Amino acid sequence: MRKKLIIPALAALLLWSSCTADISNAELRAGYPPIYPDYCGVTVPCNIAPMHFQMSDNAIQVRVMAEGADGKSIRVKAREVVTFRISEWKDLLASSTGSGLQVTVQAKYRDKGWVRYDPFTIYVSPVPMNDFLVYRLIAPGYEVYSKMGIYQRDLGSFLQTPLLENTLIPGNCMNCHSFYGNNPDKMSIHIRGELGGTILKAGDKIEMLNTKTEETGGNCVYPYWHPSGEYVVYSVNQTIQAFHAIRERRIEVIDLASDIVVYHPQSKQLLTNDLLRTDAFETFPSFSPDGRTLYFSSSQSQNIPEGYDKIRYDLCAIAFDPQTGTFGDHVDTLIHAAAMGKSISFARPSPDGKHIMFTLSDYGNFSIWHKEADLWLYDLEDGSLREMKEVNSNDVESYHSWSSEGTWFVFSSRRLDGLYTRPFFASIDKEGNITKPFLLPQKKPLEFYNMTLFSYNVPEFVTGKVDWDLKEVEKSLTTGQRDKVEIRR
Repeated sequence: MRKKLIIPALAALLLWSSCTADISNAELRAGYPPIYPDYCGVTVPCNIAPMHFQMSDNAIQVRVMAEGADGKSIRVKAREVVTFRISEWKDLLASSTGSGLQVTVQAKYRDKGWVRYDPFTIYVSPVPMNDFLVYRLIAPGYEVYSKMGIYQRDLGSFLQTPLLENTLIPGNCMNCHSFYGNNPDKMSIHIRGELGGTILKAGDKIEMLNTKTEETGGNCVYPYWHPSGEYVVYSVNQTIQAFHAIRERRIEVIDLASDIVVYHPQSKQLLTNDLLRTDAFETFPSFSPDGRTLYFSSSQSQNIPEGYDKIRYDLCAIAFDPQTGTFGDHVDTLIHAAAMGKSISFARPSPDGKHIMFTLSDYGNFSIWHKEADLWLYDLEDGSLREMKEVNSNDVESYHSWSSEGTWFVFSSRRLDGLYTRPFFASIDKEGNITKPFLLPQKKPLEFYNMTLFSYNVPEFVTGKVDWDLKEVEKSLTTGQRDKVEIRR
């Protein structure tokens, strides 16, 4: 009996050794291996999911060793996807925090045999990013609402779960989700369509709001929470779509009118000011981390449709008093983008209040359709501007958000195929050094990103899993009952 047990165990050990040993006659080739996604030289947080990859050429077999600073290693043999067990991956990250993993790849080709590439490093930051990412998945479409939903992804694994899908309310659109300080317990989501309204979640309490008033003329759309959690600022947008007749550009989404309002949930009042309700277009608001400044994009109105490419948004600011819910007596222009022939959208202050990250494009505010759109950084201390060349590409970089610790950020990019928006992550340190971005890990990355016909829209970090009762949400949505709000000047 004992011999029968020993022999299979020995055979397994020999098989493992043969599978993971170096290939002695492998050709040494200078340069990093052609892998997908490109993880060579990236910096990752210490709590990231296993970073599976595969060769992007015609390799028929791969052997990989990922070795930590203390000598711990994982050895993998694969025909297609190089995968790591989550438990082993987490142990390796934990032992390599503050340093990095050295990854050695050997690949076999039908006509060349085995090739050994230069090892590459995956640096492991001791700073974790928030544990979850919330985003909308939306299929291509323009005139009707196809299948879409708001989903959350555990960034330490591959688990994705739905928060809300429009199969629950067919024919409706859901978007513009926002969280109070990356807190999963406080959330705002906007619904468009026959059952439209604004969902406001505070703990277990769910409110359904009708935010359209005679004075505003539209619903609250793009949100941002005040750091106190006592207010949510929204833009009120009346928009149209326009299609291009040239192939280089596809579609524009254009403001016909847009203003800024601040919602006070306790009183169910929309706070506004004449300075925020002008003939100009005001949109994409956000609060400073101390809650005393309201940032937004503003453009002089133009005749539509002929003036669509003359709409250029500056970055503006107005004081806000959270004690009284009142605004300052003037608006400051922080960046005069129109004078540069450019337009600013999605201004997002860093949690430490030192920078504002924004998207810069040639015109308009729907930058996801602008291939020239890039990320920039505005220094609030000295007023300097900096293009974030470390993360920009030759295609679209658009929506972005900060993790709560202020080191990590996520952004939307179409760099992979020019068609679908995917989430990338990078970090910035106190000296302003920005790391090489990496793509959201997947179990089978090449198959997943080639076959998934959904764009990742509005990626937002949250510190934990969002929990709510979907049956209660469905009931609240389908009854059609909405709490009315009123304007307070």
